[in-house]
Amino acid sequence: MRTKILKPGTISCLIGLLTAQLMFAQETPQLGKHPMESVINAMTIEEKAHLLIGTGMAGMNSNSSAVGQTQILVPGSAGTTYPIPRLGIPSIVLADGPAGLRIAPLRDHDPNTYYCTGFPVGSLLASTWNTELVENTGKAMGNEVLEYGVDVLLAPAMNIHRNPLCGRNFEYYSEDPVVTGKIAAAMVKGIQSNGVGTSIKHFAANNQETNRMNNDARVAPRAMREIYLKGFEIAVKEAQPWTVMSSYNYINGIYTSENKTLLTDILRQEWGFKGVVMSDWLGGKHTVAQIEAGNDLLQPGQAYQYEELVTALKNGQLSMADANISIARILELVVRSPRFNKYSYSNKPDLKAHADVARKSAAEGMVLLKNDNATLPLTVKTKNIAAFGITSYDFIAGGTGSGDVNKAYTISLTDGLKNAGYRIDKTISSTYANYRLEELAKLPKDESPFAQFMPKKPIEEIVPSTELLDHAVKVNDIALITIGRSSGEFFDRKVDSDFNLSENEQKLINVVCDAFQKKGKKVIVILNIGGVIETASWKSKPDAILLAGQAGQEAGNAVADALYGKTNPSGKLTDTYPMTYADAWSSENFPKVISDNQFDMSMITSTGMVKNEKRNIDYTVYAEGIYVGYRYFEKFNIPVSYPFGYGLSYTSFEYSNATLIENNGGYSATVTIKNTGKYPGKEVVQLYVAAPESKYADKPVKELKAFAKTAVLKPGESETITLKYTKADLASFNTLEQAWITDAGKYKAQIGASSVDMKVELPFEISNTEWMEKVNKAF
Repeated sequence: MRTKILKPGTISCLIGLLTAQLMFAQETPQLGKHPMESVINAMTIEEKAHLLIGTGMAGMNSNSSAVGQTQILVPGSAGTTYPIPRLGIPSIVLADGPAGLRIAPLRDHDPNTYYCTGFPVGSLLASTWNTELVENTGKAMGNEVLEYGVDVLLAPAMNIHRNPLCGRNFEYYSEDPVVTGKIAAAMVKGIQSNGVGTSIKHFAANNQETNRMNNDARVAPRAMREIYLKGFEIAVKEAQPWTVMSSYNYINGIYTSENKTLLTDILRQEWGFKGVVMSDWLGGKHTVAQIEAGNDLLQPGQAYQYEELVTALKNGQLSMADANISIARILELVVRSPRFNKYSYSNKPDLKAHADVARKSAAEGMVLLKNDNATLPLTVKTKNIAAFGITSYDFIAGGTGSGDVNKAYTISLTDGLKNAGYRIDKTISSTYANYRLEELAKLPKDESPFAQFMPKKPIEEIVPSTELLDHAVKVNDIALITIGRSSGEFFDRKVDSDFNLSENEQKLINVVCDAFQKKGKKVIVILNIGGVIETASWKSKPDAILLAGQAGQEAGNAVADALYGKTNPSGKLTDTYPMTYADAWSSENFPKVISDNQFDMSMITSTGMVKNEKRNIDYTVYAEGIYVGYRYFEKFNIPVSYPFGYGLSYTSFEYSNATLIENNGGYSATVTIKNTGKYPGKEVVQLYVAAPESKYADKPVKELKAFAKTAVLKPGESETITLKYTKADLASFNTLEQAWITDAGKYKAQIGASSVDMKVELPFEISNTEWMEKVNKAF
């Protein structure tokens, strides 16, 4: 046998190859360079436990010494994920919130500022009914997230407006799940177009703030599916958010963050969600149950959670397979993040350009509720304005809590009018300025670390004296009265002097309207509010009413734009305004205010409080089922002050040439909209469907299925709008069969300007009852 002799160079190559293989085998896997599985396998149990929870929150018993990580990376952000440098895993940064990025505007030993744009609140953005505008607003918001070094924005918030008094309704979009889902999807697309993530929240049925960490929402399966989950489903399927935030509350006895049916069976298996589920801050109680349910990331992270996870992984109480699934999802999120991809953020987003976006989106979402005798837009002859109401001078840009934004400024109503060239009565303004300073001096200072989250105690409105009114009528062309409301996290609103006007607010409207109208001068009421209030008792008195909402930092400029016609208000209500609070079905099952302080500090550190079974505090029965908002008022013929979808314009529109085409389970309705008035304007076109009676389920009178908004139409100009929906969109949820079923029978597609103002009716028929989808048993 002949022996083959290797050349020296060949031997060197073999030795080098073997050495490289040995080095590779011993090299620590790195995220992004090696297979995900090898990175996970290289983790210790302790590292896995750390990664499943955040790095903690200042001032509490936290995850580890990494507690300072959040403030080191981006001061003022809400939280971070745990870094494991040896495996190439960095922290990524999570920050609030729905009306714009919320971080600290000032930093120690740093002369630069880090203010963010205060955009209009969610309830106002939704009132635009303009998904393209909302997406563009999201693009601007997401750019600030990117340029300030944040990876995931904890937004949008999209819970249903079940009751007018929910303290966070300003963050949310609507009483209707289609509006909620479509607007949220647009916002997610806009934000995530920057390569940063979103976290749609609060999943699900987080419809009150009172005892929100322990309240049990007792909801029937059909109502959960059709009302409280549908908006989330639309957003997940149409926009693919990077993360979902589970809510604080129980649903039918189970914490949402511990509910596998909700987080795994429905969210992942039925809807196809691929991202991370994170808890709301300090949400849930049982650490292992949360991970097993599919709540991958526990925020902000607490020491007891880490200890429980380490113990559970070591003794097998939590399977390594379940932990590894959540860890893989977290690592996939990290890999997508700007921080992992070493994006060179500037800390200098174009705040001036974004302020312009905020101003335009705010003006388009304002709703003209009343405009008798063409009071608006203001004529060129109107120059001198008497501004009444404390909020005219201290305009409310947004809500409080995590939905607030640390913005550089807020333009008040009076400043906005001055910027537009109007003269504000100095005698009246100085009266309000002096009164406000006196009242603020009386308020006790709150030194608590949570003071920044708390709503400011409102200052009682003043009724102008006869002398001041006489002066105002004599020297001014018109009067404006601003009614303001603030609300936020931790607190639900009240009926007295909140939903209802206070006695002084009623008097203010009465005396100003009486004094000015006697002299042939007009009065306009501006509603600077984030949620529904009572209007029926006083709306007949002023000549015009503009729902300005909480319009962000450019609020005053945006209101002025709408008042003098630079923009034609084209917003429509995304909620029904009832005649009285008691008219809302859910008023029977919503917390009654116990005291001025609903906020219990123990909720910040507790891992679960004793449930006392107090109705509407420890549990809330959703007795109305699917009959939320307009569905209820129409079904039971309850009169309303303003219907869902309502909003006037400075011009008028004609609907014509409507058609409906069915093609393979999809429906396409077209209608031509013509501007028949004197001003350019936009129209929101709403399509509702009235379903036949069913042996499977009781049906609302009609339900919104699609909407669209025209471009700006000049007088005489037309646009043909297309509205699409599917046979599956017509399905009701059958609890007995655990299936979505579309009934056979005669339907009516109704196209109109509000839920009660139908312009066109297009009948169609479905020949056979169809089971659209069989789903997991839940709730």
